[in-house]
Amino acid sequence: MITYSEQTRVLVAVDCIIFGFDGEQLKILLIKRGFQPAKDQWSLMGGFVGADENLYGAAERILYQLTGLKDLYLEQLKAYGSPERDPIERTISVAYFALIDINKYKTQISDRYHAEWFLINDAPSLIFDHDIMVEEAKKRIRYKAALHPILFELLPKKFTIPQLQNLYEQVYNTKIDNRNFIRKVNSTDLLIKLSEKDKSSSKRGAFYYTLDKNKYKAKFQSFLNFIPNPEHLISM
Repeated sequence: MITYSEQTRVLVAVDCIIFGFDGEQLKILLIKRGFQPAKDQWSLMGGFVGADENLYGAAERILYQLTGLKDLYLEQLKAYGSPERDPIERTISVAYFALIDINKYKTQISDRYHAEWFLINDAPSLIFDHDIMVEEAKKRIRYKAALHPILFELLPKKFTIPQLQNLYEQVYNTKIDNRNFIRKVNSTDLLIKLSEKDKSSSKRGAFYYTLDKNKYKAKFQSFLNFIPNPEHLISM
């Protein structure tokens, strides 16, 4: 049997960055690490890849074990391999990010590992290089959301245009011109207008919309740019 006996053994882990939207605020889901080093400090959801798992399967398993969440939009970000990133043993981590509607999964989240939602700009400092992972995930989402309609993964089944605009403004940390935004939304032909209105913020109310799932899949690769200023794709 041929082996790579002279090569250094390296552990492989996955870390999951979960972004959620509750209809008003963009948030990130964190847990308290349950073992040393850095026990009881805030952390991303992470764990080691099993011998019989692929990376995506490991990410799905770890998310389910630590939070009870499954069937999420989950996308690979990048690998992190600094020799000093884990103080115990050489570990390469492959990061994934997920986008969810918080209200859809609210009752599904387990509190076994003290999972807690934080406002995206008020999150505590994280262990190891997890803060770097989060910042790079934000940049990736900003880039992709300008080209593809991935932010709809964060929305409830029915939503208003102001709610959609609020989400984009929080992701890009910028104000968006209302008329220009509505024009671009309508031009995508992705939304189905409902007869029902949300009157929680005004008597006139705002019509609810729902996503046309068939057009969403068909147009995913040809989405119009919602964000007029390219610098917002990489700025904080």
